Amino acid sequence: MNHRHRKVLHSLFAHPVSANIDFKEVVHVLEALGAEIDNKSGNRVGVKLNGHSAAFSHVHHSLPKEEVVQIKHFLETCGVKAEQYPE
Repeated sequence: MNHRHRKVLHSLFAHPVSANIDFKEVVHVLEALGAEIDNKSGNRVGVKLNGHSAAFSHVHHSLPKEEVVQIKHFLETCGVKAEQYPE
């Protein structure tokens, strides 16, 4: 995982919730963590990581705060913590 990936990962776990995270960057972080990404119909993206799966809306701009929270909870469920990847 490179520095840019770690920076995006830390922004996903930041408090207060950031509303300035690009969806493509999040996909790159998920891939760096070893996730399988599957494009689904209706602008949805399926993600499988560490035996867990989820689907997120594919947006062409910054993620809404609700989506950031969903991705954060998914990563926590998968056992990913920002502390594991120092900035």
